[in-house]
Amino acid sequence: MEIKSKRFDNMVKDIQEYGGCPVSATLKVFGGKWKPLILYFISVDVNRFGQLQRMMPGCSKRMLTNQLRELEGDGLIDREVFAEVPPKVIYTLTSKGESLRPIFRELSNWGKMNLLHQSDKN
Repeated sequence: MEIKSKRFDNMVKDIQEYGGCPVSATLKVFGGKWKPLILYFISVDVNRFGQLQRMMPGCSKRMLTNQLRELEGDGLIDREVFAEVPPKVIYTLTSKGESLRPIFRELSNWGKMNLLHQSDKN
């Protein structure tokens, strides 16, 4: 027996219209272990390589570099290099990256309410 609903029909329509699942396509760009954290930290002004690395101690320099390059390639962040010794590099969100700010705000709120305050509810 097949279950039908308006939401299901809309999802099928989206998949047919866009050639794939929009959620899956979105997660390919900023999903994974490190990219959401990188984008979130940059969105709250953690914008230097060293700062990012300190916020994510489990992420190697190589992995952080690769993830930053991919995010830059996908147009979510900008990388600005200043001619100084030692070199100074600042990462900022592009307008495309800025459009993710409300999503990260809601994810943060959801995590606070449903995960981090669990001990308060017991």
